[in-house]
Amino acid sequence: MLSRDITPRWHGLWGADATMRFLISRRPPSIIEAMSQAALLDLTSPVEQLYGVGPERKAQLHRLEIHTIGDLLVHRPRRYEDRRHFVSMYDLPVGVARTVRGKVIAAGTTFFRRSGKSVFELIVDDGSARLHCRWWNAPYMEKYFKQGDEVFVFGKVSTLKPRTMDHPETEVIDSADDESIHMNRVAPVYPLTEGLPQRWLRALIWRALGIFEARFAEPWPAIKLDDFVSMSRAMHDVHFPEEIADAEAARRRLALDEFILLQLEIQKRRRNLESHTRGLPCGGDNRLMKPFLRKLGFSPTAAQTRVLREIRADVSGSVPMRRLLQGDVGSGKTLVAGCAALMAIESGFTVALMAPTEILAEQHFLTFSQWFSPIDVRVLLRTASHKERMLGQRASLVVGTHALIQETAGLPNLGLVIIDEQHKFGVAQREKLVRKGNYPHLLVMTATPIPRTLGLTLYGDLDVSVIDELPPGRGKVKTFVRNEDKLPRVWEFARQKLSEGRQMFVVYPRVEDTTGAVKAVIEEAEKLGKVFAPSRVGVLHGKMRPQEKDLVMSSFREGRTAVLVATSIIEVGVNVPNASVMVIENAEQFGLAQLHQLRGRIGRGSHESYCILVCGKKTPEVRQRLNVMEETTDGFRIAEEDLKLRGPGELLGQEQSGMPRFRFGNLAADLALVQKAKELASAILATSKPQIPNSKGAPVSKRP
Repeated sequence: MLSRDITPRWHGLWGADATMRFLISRRPPSIIEAMSQAALLDLTSPVEQLYGVGPERKAQLHRLEIHTIGDLLVHRPRRYEDRRHFVSMYDLPVGVARTVRGKVIAAGTTFFRRSGKSVFELIVDDGSARLHCRWWNAPYMEKYFKQGDEVFVFGKVSTLKPRTMDHPETEVIDSADDESIHMNRVAPVYPLTEGLPQRWLRALIWRALGIFEARFAEPWPAIKLDDFVSMSRAMHDVHFPEEIADAEAARRRLALDEFILLQLEIQKRRRNLESHTRGLPCGGDNRLMKPFLRKLGFSPTAAQTRVLREIRADVSGSVPMRRLLQGDVGSGKTLVAGCAALMAIESGFTVALMAPTEILAEQHFLTFSQWFSPIDVRVLLRTASHKERMLGQRASLVVGTHALIQETAGLPNLGLVIIDEQHKFGVAQREKLVRKGNYPHLLVMTATPIPRTLGLTLYGDLDVSVIDELPPGRGKVKTFVRNEDKLPRVWEFARQKLSEGRQMFVVYPRVEDTTGAVKAVIEEAEKLGKVFAPSRVGVLHGKMRPQEKDLVMSSFREGRTAVLVATSIIEVGVNVPNASVMVIENAEQFGLAQLHQLRGRIGRGSHESYCILVCGKKTPEVRQRLNVMEETTDGFRIAEEDLKLRGPGELLGQEQSGMPRFRFGNLAADLALVQKAKELASAILATSKPQIPNSKGAPVSKRP
């Protein structure tokens, strides 16, 4: 399993200058005590061993996930302020963030008896004008300021009569000694927690850098990084750069180290697989494949045929296959999975296919049963509610959910594992299923196109195949974004399509909602029953019992239900070619990749289809994001946009996917760095004894 935190670890030698800076900046009670403490510290030392970190500050730092000195030094600033140039208060523009400096001339809290609310107001003067700073319901702020304090204020002016900032960031300048850390420089602004002052944290990091700056040796001595700043320079400049551009150069260097650590882990895992395992002979002999393809009634696309050649080469090779199959919604991944399964079955092995939901597992069971029954290949369905359902006495293909990885679920002679919608599973679950056999081949599939940076990180140990062609005969899907006030026209259009014999989905983000913030299935289904009468309306959501879901889905598949009102539970596993309309209310609540998956439930037949995204919020940001869905059906472009907007954790499910935490790397923008790290990791492993930092920060010698 990949490491959850790939924070780089560093090592090096003590420097006398660093110790002296530590002595001067922290004003120790005695030089002997300070030198004794500094000599005992390393990056793994608890952060409370630094001077000035008492129990209260320790608790605050722990809330920021800062437990060691190393954690402190990789606590990345969220932005930087150029404090060498200030704007006069008189020249402050409205709505633009600016920094000013002045003296406190008044401060106080006003309480409102009726509402129980309060406002603390600070009035600052810089000689050109006065600035009113307000904090609502924060009376505790009063203890932080006194009249005559020199303060620093950063924020946006909301009105000029009088000049007012609401909830700005502030710092009190205690003495001229603070100038070198907090003032007249490019200053870092860190993420904080309640009660932790920005100035205090900045000064603590300054002192810690003074101790350790001379100790940051290069972690990869076997390779040259001519295009990057040194580790020591990067650690200094990411916190206290001379120019803001220096901070970005430092971030790139530290991000590269994060990516190298991950790539080393990925490549070592792949090398271990290749060195210590033998692939099972699963190439097959076509005795089942040929009659299966003849009975299909259609031919695989050129893209499907190309991918099947890649899979056959893998399962016939000497190393167990580890392959990721990407294909947009409706591209025909299921057919490829079926053909891969037949290769293994022809070779005398059992195949397991795991899906994330019972609905998807049921869909696969029905599809494969229909395909494989004519060629006498038996299929078993194993889920929490279908433990014994199968065709025949012994199954060659077992389709199921998480139930497949239970200890009691036997999978004898397992030759191939197929995992559908891989991002819905954790890495540990994938490994647990693979361990049911003796290094079986592995094919993981996803209809969520994966941006290249994620492909190189999350799935870096897998070979990648892409189905980049849709089967012929599919209806075109048109997408429209509409505001909520257009719903009557949307329903009128939907009724017209129902009268033509089509079916439709209506999707909501919640099962039920008591706050009134968003629409929900249970509340809206009753209304839609009246809107679409006499057409039958069904309801589907995750809180229903499995038997209830089966009945609803059977009715919709067979055309007895015309309208299916559901949550996003239908985003995978629902294949109803006659469904040609989808309306998604509160569409702004969904990510773009999820909207694309939902849209993939229509356009699966020959009819032209329509996806209507109804927007509950009219902000420009929401409209701009949803417009991407109008402009393209290209899943890869949509995935890239989703990565930029929501990050990898939201796109793929960070806890489920096993995606490591990057402190400096940006997967939405650092593709070139990831590719560079992959090359450098290969070069490091090619050396005889690469120095790879271990989890405790000490260098260890490892053979590739």
